[in-house]
Amino acid sequence: MSEIVLKAPLTINWAVNNTCNFHCRHCYSRVDTAAELDSATLCGCMAKVAAAGVMAVNFGGGEPLLRPDILEIARCASGLRMAVSMNSNGYLIDADKAAALKEAGFTKVGISIDSHEPALHDAFRGVEGSHQRAVAALRHLRAAGIRTSISTVICTFNHTHVSELIQFATLHQVGQLNFHNFKCSGLGLANKDELDLTPEQWREFYREALKAKGTVPGLDISLDDPIIASLGLTDASKPVKGSVCGKLSLNIKSNGDITPCGFIPLVIGNIVKDDLKEVWRTSPVLYKMRNKQPMGKCAGCDSYEECIGGCSARALAMTGDINSPDPHCWVP
Repeated sequence: MSEIVLKAPLTINWAVNNTCNFHCRHCYSRVDTAAELDSATLCGCMAKVAAAGVMAVNFGGGEPLLRPDILEIARCASGLRMAVSMNSNGYLIDADKAAALKEAGFTKVGISIDSHEPALHDAFRGVEGSHQRAVAALRHLRAAGIRTSISTVICTFNHTHVSELIQFATLHQVGQLNFHNFKCSGLGLANKDELDLTPEQWREFYREALKAKGTVPGLDISLDDPIIASLGLTDASKPVKGSVCGKLSLNIKSNGDITPCGFIPLVIGNIVKDDLKEVWRTSPVLYKMRNKQPMGKCAGCDSYEECIGGCSARALAMTGDINSPDPHCWVP
């Protein structure tokens, strides 16, 4: 199915480093040993990105706060009139750091918290006391005037805790709770048998999450998984069907390599040497992702027009073909 192609991605998810102070069981970046661009090169590349028409940049990693020049990089991006956000584990955010992030131009920071129970979160993230520090980070960011969200990776130890996670997010006054589907990339693939859900468990999780969506005033419960279309969720305002990767957003790795998303290890260019708009317009990989062909059970599925085969990253990781049905899909 062919879709309208924007002139440039709306958002760049930029992994500015691969180093991290955590030891998460699902991490996709810990197996990445690519070099990091220096701050001057990064700022020059961001100028190219802004000139191409990109409206927002979201910094990740690794843990982006381990880069000593992250504030300088953020000032560069915000000075180019791009909205600046970040994903962080929160461990390094105190009151002073939160104030500095605000001054540097950060408008939103997402903190990774995978359970309302500290012990479960700490075990998953591999650092004792990380839950307490993450909760404190939310408080410091809110006091500094930065919008906050919680990012939760759904897996075997938390998929039945939907109501508890929502209550936790409400208690800590975040504006958004992101339920992220488990990706089979990096350590996520190595630990898939322990951490990933069965298709039937994914169906039950999404049924519960969809019941809660829109019921809590002031809290946006975000579900980023295309396969929920089979449960009747459609969004007429969404400009694309299926996954947004390669359609609304791109990923840039620490060495400048461009990929469709952080979980698809297919390099389609490099921001240092290539023209972003040209890559966006002519990449054969992006063309294939924007024009997926239904295979197997997808060919006869009534939800395919909305789902477009589900998550391309999971299909690629598990089958080697982005056109294959999403392995998480529960539809017979």
